[in-house]
Amino acid sequence: MRLLFRVATSLLVTVVVIYAGIFLWTKVIHPAEDKLNSDDLTAVVTDTSPQATDSALPSDVSGVWKATTKSTLGYRVKEVLGGLDAMAVGRTDQITGELVIEASRVMAATFSVQVETITSDSSKRDNQFTGNIMDVSTYPTADFVLTTPIDFRSIPLPGVQLTAIATGDLTLHGVTRSVTFEVTTEYASNVIGVLGSIDITFADYGIANPSNAFVSTGDTGLLEFVLAFER
Repeated sequence: MRLLFRVATSLLVTVVVIYAGIFLWTKVIHPAEDKLNSDDLTAVVTDTSPQATDSALPSDVSGVWKATTKSTLGYRVKEVLGGLDAMAVGRTDQITGELVIEASRVMAATFSVQVETITSDSSKRDNQFTGNIMDVSTYPTADFVLTTPIDFRSIPLPGVQLTAIATGDLTLHGVTRSVTFEVTTEYASNVIGVLGSIDITFADYGIANPSNAFVSTGDTGLLEFVLAFER
């Protein structure tokens, strides 16, 4: 009886230690990055250098604008680690693409991301993400092409954010689907910033649910981005 009690106590202590470790890692030591928001949008268009002045703002932003490495794109997926809720976040600044603008309208937009550049705080998760989940050896890029012009109606003044609806074709894992989502823009210091997110249902893109014996996820995730463009 004493032996059974000791074994049970030992197992209980082990479980408590494991759960405490998971809790400390996910909630205290290394919590997930916050969702990209309007503050992040302001940050990518803010130039704090002495040369930056509001006089740099032209009255017409028409032309071609290229994505820069001030951009951020990534995923957010809810996880359950050993019974505890957590958030998996992966991001990259390696985005290529451009906007074609006429006055206050975005007439064309194309973007591409090398999926293998999207990394999280876990190399094991990243290996799963680029391997079994996204199969980057077969489908190396994620791509978006705008299919309907976006009309923001005016050029935003410094400190002003404008919101509109975007529609385009999103390609993930070799599957292309039309998506419609809200975007917010801000403009300052000769930089155009665009913030947005797209809800993703894994099955829509032929992506298998990445759950395993220790980590389980839902069937959906979020693709989020804040993009910076310069002429």
